[in-house]
Amino acid sequence: MNFIQENNHVLYIWNQTLNTEIEQEVNQLKTVPNVTVKVENAERVQLAGYGQSLFDVVLANVPTDNSNLVSHLLKLVKPKGKVVFRDDSANGDAIRSNLLLSGFVNIVSVEGNVFVGEKPNYEIGSAAKLSFGTNKSKVAAVWKLDVDDEEELIDADELLDEEDKIKPTAESLRVCGTTGKRKACKDCSCGLAEELESEAKSVAIQAVAQKSSCGSCYLGDAFRCATCPYLGMPAFKPGEKIQLSDTQMQADI
Repeated sequence: MNFIQENNHVLYIWNQTLNTEIEQEVNQLKTVPNVTVKVENAERVQLAGYGQSLFDVVLANVPTDNSNLVSHLLKLVKPKGKVVFRDDSANGDAIRSNLLLSGFVNIVSVEGNVFVGEKPNYEIGSAAKLSFGTNKSKVAAVWKLDVDDEEELIDADELLDEEDKIKPTAESLRVCGTTGKRKACKDCSCGLAEELESEAKSVAIQAVAQKSSCGSCYLGDAFRCATCPYLGMPAFKPGEKIQLSDTQMQADI
């Protein structure tokens, strides 16, 4: 394995029963000069008490969908250290996605379902102070405009017509609320015209409603029709003007 170099600390993780193939791979690792190899079972590696950033390379024959184990292996390797995963339970896209979500960078496929993930070049949990000092010269440069003297600019005097420059008269500035009368102006735009029109319609509806078709509306509910607009109101004298509330003027449906 060409990513194992001299003086590396290597952790080899097996996920099944130890067999001859695993023993051969471990013995091959030990042929690299000054390489220290630790062998651990995947189920016990999180309880083994290894320190953070202890290994240069971790060889893991484990499924990458175990996010807790994968994140733990990321802590065990040094910054820019590598973890080699052999995952036969998932496809390449799933393996790459699992490693990215666990924090690995520079993920490459070696062969088949063997992927190498690299730890970022900083320690997990480390912090750095950010400087938000302002360089005034740079800020000024941001707002500096490069104006071409030959570029044609808009003439400010052309933005206004002669009509726009005429001073308005006091009469033209008067609106409904300044006339002192409850009367809408000719070109009313404040809503008073619509309000007065609505009130006029309400008065007309009330006038029509007071005309009884049965002649018994004034006697009370006991003598009124089922659709009588005076239902629920007390009796009144014939010809007496009755003011209906807004809720009574609205249909139930």
